[in-house]
Amino acid sequence: MIPVTLKNQLAPVLTKGFVIKRSVFQPCLELYPMDEWSLLMQKMNKKNRFKKKNNDFIRRFSAGVKPVEIDATGRLLIPKNLVSVAGIKKEVVLSSAINIIEIWDKDSYEKVLDDTAENFAELAEEVMGDDGDELS
Repeated sequence: MIPVTLKNQLAPVLTKGFVIKRSVFQPCLELYPMDEWSLLMQKMNKKNRFKKKNNDFIRRFSAGVKPVEIDATGRLLIPKNLVSVAGIKKEVVLSSAINIIEIWDKDSYEKVLDDTAENFAELAEEVMGDDGDELS
Protein backbone atom coordinates (compact mmCIF):
# COMPACT_ATOMS: atom_id res chain seq x y z
CA MET A 1 0.00 0.00 0.00
CA ILE A 2 1.25 3.45 -0.90
CA PRO A 3 0.71 5.87 2.01
CA VAL A 4 -2.15 8.29 1.30
CA THR A 5 0.06 11.37 1.60
CA LEU A 6 2.51 9.95 -0.96
CA LYS A 7 -0.32 8.89 -3.25
CA ASN A 8 -1.67 12.44 -3.12
CA GLN A 9 1.76 13.82 -4.04
CA LEU A 10 1.94 11.38 -6.94
CA ALA A 11 -1.55 12.31 -8.20
CA PRO A 12 -0.27 14.30 -11.23
CA VAL A 13 1.63 11.25 -12.56
CA LEU A 14 -0.60 8.35 -11.43
CA THR A 15 -2.48 8.02 -14.71
CA LYS A 16 0.69 7.65 -16.78
CA GLY A 17 2.00 4.74 -14.73
CA PHE A 18 5.48 3.85 -13.55
CA VAL A 19 8.46 1.66 -14.30
CA ILE A 20 10.05 -0.42 -11.58
CA LYS A 21 13.57 -1.81 -11.77
CA ARG A 22 16.49 -3.01 -9.67
CA SER A 23 18.87 -0.34 -8.44
CA VAL A 24 22.35 -0.09 -9.92
CA PHE A 25 24.13 0.69 -6.64
CA GLN A 26 21.96 -0.57 -3.77
CA PRO A 27 19.94 -3.69 -2.86
CA CYS A 28 16.63 -1.93 -3.51
CA LEU A 29 14.17 -1.19 -6.28
CA GLU A 30 13.58 2.09 -8.07
CA LEU A 31 10.14 3.35 -9.06
CA TYR A 32 10.24 5.85 -11.93
CA PRO A 33 7.25 7.94 -12.97
CA MET A 34 6.75 7.30 -16.69
CA ASP A 35 7.87 10.82 -17.67
CA GLU A 36 11.15 10.39 -15.75
CA TRP A 37 11.67 6.98 -17.33
CA SER A 38 11.09 8.41 -20.81
CA LEU A 39 13.73 11.11 -20.20
CA LEU A 40 16.19 8.47 -19.05
CA MET A 41 15.46 6.28 -22.07
CA GLN A 42 16.07 9.22 -24.41
CA LYS A 43 19.51 9.55 -22.85
CA MET A 44 20.14 5.79 -23.10
CA ASN A 45 19.06 5.75 -26.75
CA LYS A 46 21.94 8.09 -27.58
CA LYS A 47 24.45 5.44 -26.49
CA ASN A 48 26.27 3.65 -29.30
CA ARG A 49 25.10 0.04 -29.08
CA PHE A 50 28.09 -1.06 -31.16
CA LYS A 51 30.37 -0.38 -28.19
CA LYS A 52 30.38 -3.51 -26.06
CA LYS A 53 30.50 -1.68 -22.73
CA ASN A 54 27.45 0.40 -23.71
CA ASN A 55 25.56 -2.70 -24.80
CA ASP A 56 26.52 -4.57 -21.63
CA PHE A 57 25.47 -1.63 -19.46
CA ILE A 58 22.11 -1.21 -21.21
CA ARG A 59 21.37 -4.92 -20.88
CA ARG A 60 22.20 -4.98 -17.17
CA PHE A 61 20.49 -1.65 -16.46
CA SER A 62 17.23 -2.75 -18.08
CA ALA A 63 17.22 -6.29 -16.66
CA GLY A 64 13.93 -6.93 -14.90
CA VAL A 65 12.33 -3.61 -15.87
CA LYS A 66 8.53 -3.79 -15.53
CA PRO A 67 5.79 -1.24 -16.15
CA VAL A 68 3.52 -1.00 -13.09
CA GLU A 69 0.54 1.01 -11.90
CA ILE A 70 -0.78 2.08 -8.55
CA ASP A 71 -4.35 0.84 -8.38
CA ALA A 72 -7.38 2.82 -7.18
CA THR A 73 -6.92 1.63 -3.61
CA GLY A 74 -3.26 2.73 -3.55
CA ARG A 75 -1.65 -0.67 -3.97
CA LEU A 76 1.50 -1.27 -5.99
CA LEU A 77 2.03 -4.87 -7.08
CA ILE A 78 5.77 -5.57 -7.15
CA PRO A 79 6.72 -8.54 -9.35
CA LYS A 80 7.96 -11.51 -7.27
CA ASN A 81 11.34 -11.65 -9.01
CA LEU A 82 12.02 -8.02 -8.09
CA VAL A 83 10.88 -8.62 -4.50
CA SER A 84 13.52 -11.34 -4.37
CA VAL A 85 16.22 -9.15 -5.97
CA ALA A 86 15.65 -6.44 -3.34
CA GLY A 87 15.55 -8.97 -0.50
CA ILE A 88 12.16 -7.69 0.63
CA LYS A 89 10.90 -9.93 3.40
CA LYS A 90 8.04 -8.29 5.28
CA GLU A 91 8.24 -4.57 5.97
CA VAL A 92 8.92 -2.09 3.16
CA VAL A 93 10.35 1.42 3.19
CA LEU A 94 9.55 3.92 0.45
CA SER A 95 12.27 6.53 0.23
CA SER A 96 12.11 9.62 -1.93
CA ALA A 97 15.23 9.98 -4.08
CA ILE A 98 14.43 13.33 -5.74
CA ASN A 99 12.76 12.22 -8.99
CA ILE A 100 12.24 8.53 -8.17
CA ILE A 101 11.14 6.42 -5.21
CA GLU A 102 13.40 3.75 -3.77
CA ILE A 103 11.69 0.64 -2.41
CA TRP A 104 13.65 -1.13 0.32
CA ASP A 105 13.37 -4.03 2.70
CA LYS A 106 13.14 -2.18 6.04
CA ASP A 107 16.10 -3.95 7.66
CA SER A 108 18.33 -3.36 4.61
CA TYR A 109 17.37 0.32 4.51
CA GLU A 110 18.17 0.83 8.19
CA LYS A 111 21.52 -0.95 7.75
CA VAL A 112 22.49 1.30 4.82
CA LEU A 113 21.56 4.38 6.86
CA ASP A 114 23.60 3.11 9.80
CA ASP A 115 26.59 2.28 7.56
CA THR A 116 26.67 5.79 6.08
CA ALA A 117 25.85 7.71 9.29
CA GLU A 118 29.41 7.83 10.58
CA ASN A 119 30.82 9.57 7.52
CA PHE A 120 27.72 11.52 6.50
CA ALA A 121 29.14 14.94 7.43
CA GLU A 122 32.19 14.31 5.23
CA LEU A 123 30.01 12.99 2.43
CA ALA A 124 27.68 16.00 2.65
CA GLU A 125 30.62 18.39 2.46
CA GLU A 126 32.12 16.56 -0.52
CA VAL A 127 28.86 16.28 -2.45
CA MET A 128 27.19 19.57 -1.55
CA GLY A 129 30.09 21.75 -0.34
CA ASP A 130 31.04 23.15 -3.73
CA ASP A 131 28.19 25.51 -4.47
CA GLY A 132 29.96 26.99 -7.50
CA ASP A 133 30.13 30.46 -5.98
CA GLU A 134 33.77 30.25 -4.93
CA LEU A 135 36.31 32.48 -6.67
CA SER A 136 39.37 30.75 -8.06
